[in-house]
Order: sequence, then structure tokens, then C-alpha cells
Amino acid sequence: MKPTRQQRLARAKFALPSFVTLLSIACGFGSIVMSVDNAHIGLAADYRMSAILLVLAGVFDALDGFVARATNTSSEFGMQLDSIADVMNFGCAPAMLLYCYGFVQLGADHPTLLRAGGLACFVFVACGALRLARFNVNVGRTDPRYFVGMPITAGAACVAAVVVAWPAPLTTTMQAYLVMLLMVGVGTLMVSTVRFPSSKQPKSMLLFAVIGVGVALLAWLQTRFFVLFFVLYIGFTLLLNIAWQLGWRGVPAPAVYED
Repeated sequence: MKPTRQQRLARAKFALPSFVTLLSIACGFGSIVMSVDNAHIGLAADYRMSAILLVLAGVFDALDGFVARATNTSSEFGMQLDSIADVMNFGCAPAMLLYCYGFVQLGADHPTLLRAGGLACFVFVACGALRLARFNVNVGRTDPRYFVGMPITAGAACVAAVVVAWPAPLTTTMQAYLVMLLMVGVGTLMVSTVRFPSSKQPKSMLLFAVIGVGVALLAWLQTRFFVLFFVLYIGFTLLLNIAWQLGWRGVPAPAVYED
């Protein structure tokens, strides 16, 4: 029987969130292609554009969930597609970007450094995949006000922020070692049990004041702002977790679920 117009519209409505997810995948794939094409050329503008494509992937990643909730079309298929997209967009794509940006040109004279850089970038991908798998099985079992480990989207943005701030490819081995430390460090934070505040925190005037300060700093520092943001974000989170371990309860600690 030929479907009615109403049935076709219903099917199209359910396909809309998945289409937005595919746009996110397109941005992640575009970032990978641009990084690989630019690896032996080293144009700063192209590396920065690769990082910007990751930001666009994050925008579409947030938008697909919003569209699904707004149209009441959430589905198991959409959740699985979103999770697969996250591995590519926020695991593989930023790792490839940092590998090409940090190690390919230096690797011509330092082949061991090239292999070590590739290994550090793989650690980031592996930790991101493990972080997503843990998140998927722990839905509803942890305090929604806090993420267990650094979210993979934040991890991708953290490493991409370095390229946005300093888009010219690396020229010294010391810089390459620092990038390796960055990839392994952020990967470790993703699979850790450190509690990172989520967007579901109670809203207050202090939050709006912080946002206002952030906007002012963005206007002043421009591309360097994002590096400062992640330094403060990670530093504050680590201090908060240490304070909880020492018994401080000025900020409510995450609830512990029995299951």
C-alpha cells in the first residue's frame, strides 16, 4: 500500500536528527581530509580551518540532540549513530589534526619522534572511545550534574584550541614533546573518574557573571582565549575534586548511586 502524505512526513521527521548527525560527520571527515592534505605543506590557515571544522562538528552534535527532543523523535538508532559520529569527530579527527600538525614535518628528520607522536595520538583516540563506551553503559547511573571523566567533545576542543591559537606547524622537538604530553594528558582525563561539571548545574547569577567575563576575555584574547579557557576549566575541576576528597562541601559533591 502506498504510504500517505502524513506517513511520509512522519518518516522524514524521524530522519531529521540523523541528517544533522551526518552533517556533523561531514565536518569531522572534512577536517581529517584537510589535515592530511596539508601535512607536508604546513599552511597555518588550513590547520586552523581543520580545527574550525571540528568546532562545527560540535555544533551539529549538540544540534542533533536538540532537534530530536524538539520533534520527539529520539530513537535507539539515533543514539548509536551519534556515538559512532563522536568517535570519528572528536576522537579520530582531532588526533589526525594534531598528528599532521605536530609530527609529520618534524618526522622527516626525526622518524622516532614521528612514531612516538603517532602513538600519543592513538592513546587519545583509544581513551576517547573508552570514554564514550563507559558513558553509554552508565546512562542513568551517575549524577547528571557531573560527567565521569572529561567529555570527549571537551577533550577534542581542548587539543584543537592549541591549533587555533598557534596554527603554524611545530618546528622544535620540545614543542612536539609538549603536544605528546597534551594528547596523553587529555586522554587520561577522559578515562579518569574525575568529576567534571555538566551544563545541568543549577543556574545562578555567578554563572552569568562568569559568562560575561568569558565574553570580554574572548574579545580581548581572541584565538588565545580558548587555551586559557581549558587551562582554567581543567585546573578548577581538579582543584574541586581535591577539595571534595579533603571534605569541603562548599559546592555540592556528586551523588553516589548504589547501582
